[in-house]
Amino acid sequence: MKTIAVDFETANEQRGSACSVGLAWVEDGRVTRVEERLIRPKEMRFSGFNIAIHGIRPEHVEDAPTFPEVMDEFHDDFRGATMIAHNAAFDFSVWRASLDHYRQSYPELSYLCSLKMAQRIWPHLLSHRLNVLAEHLALRFKHHNAAEDAAVCAAAAIEMAKVVKAADIASIPARIGMSIGRLTARGYEPCTCRRA
Repeated sequence: MKTIAVDFETANEQRGSACSVGLAWVEDGRVTRVEERLIRPKEMRFSGFNIAIHGIRPEHVEDAPTFPEVMDEFHDDFRGATMIAHNAAFDFSVWRASLDHYRQSYPELSYLCSLKMAQRIWPHLLSHRLNVLAEHLALRFKHHNAAEDAAVCAAAAIEMAKVVKAADIASIPARIGMSIGRLTARGYEPCTCRRA
């Protein structure tokens, strides 16, 4: 089973303002590849709040490719993959809004939310933010760097699969009562958990 963790950073409060994407591939229970790409947003408006979070400024992306160009590079990787994101509602809304900006159709893929999985699997943690999970798992990373966030999301999902004795990340939902999210050309279905 191919699983790819994804994380987006945005230039401002608009979901369609992706300025960076990080991807981490999981194969055979380990992270095998991590990539990051800067993205030139359609509107080059960066908010000070967002810059303070991720450190990406307009001059960093002025020569970067657009969202469709960046994501097309990974088109074949996404085919048949289970995607995962920490707070998937945010990342997949960024993906959808960015595609909407360019009037592009949505790819066909399924996705999981590692935040919702962590809340179900480690209910004793006071928070399930990515930096808290990293600390819980003794992982060091630079938070709000898209590649590092994706890699930690992937590593946390690998550990969660072990905790619930799932064969792989894609098998976790069946163990914890989660519905898999889906992105299709016709729209999307959110990733949800049944009440415990």
